[in-house]
Amino acid sequence: MCGRYVLEGPVSRLTTYFDARHTEDQSQFNNSYNIAPTTQVPVVRINREGERVILNHIWGLIPYWAKDITGSAKLNNARGETVHEKPSFRTAFKKFRCLIPASGYYEWQAPPERSGSRKQPFYIYPNKTPYFAMAGVCDHWIDRTTSGELFMSTAIITTEPCEKLKQVHDRMPVMIPKENWAEWLDPKNQDLISLRQFVSTSDAVNFHAVSFDVSGAGKNRVDSEVLIKNKDPR
Repeated sequence: MCGRYVLEGPVSRLTTYFDARHTEDQSQFNNSYNIAPTTQVPVVRINREGERVILNHIWGLIPYWAKDITGSAKLNNARGETVHEKPSFRTAFKKFRCLIPASGYYEWQAPPERSGSRKQPFYIYPNKTPYFAMAGVCDHWIDRTTSGELFMSTAIITTEPCEKLKQVHDRMPVMIPKENWAEWLDPKNQDLISLRQFVSTSDAVNFHAVSFDVSGAGKNRVDSEVLIKNKDPR
């Protein structure tokens, strides 16, 4: 799974790399080194006019048919092996795919059994490009009980890890290569067989151990550049 990730700007770097127009207030963009589910995150997708844009979504999918938004935090990841058939994700996978930009993400390595040690966090980042283009699905939910407010949400698609990451964790995000972005993002492309071919492993990664500070949650969640610094677990 992927439960925390990092995104550094500036916005101009994102728009150039992803060849997309940023639709949000750029003054509100800040580098974030510990993005957690239920927060607003930038995604790259095709709008109704057919333009590639960057706009904010809640991280944690809210299916269009959901009764409320309370389950969002549990749907931050979608397994690539079943994303095309699970009720929460299948419509989104067929019609509303996106890219989720990330400078890197964190994963936690389980300690040896009965060691009494904590899970060791690692920072995983691209070794060839400035950003990961993580495969995502989106959905739109309208609060029909009160204000009629529209909520746009997203989830990261995961798959088995590449060989070098197996020592860290048993899952990793699906990364979409740049040459496949147009086909992946095209909402008219609803061929599940061809779409499922994009659910694959990437080995274009580096990683190193980082401080336990990244593990904090809620009021204890730290968001600072120091979190991605190499920290030898020994």
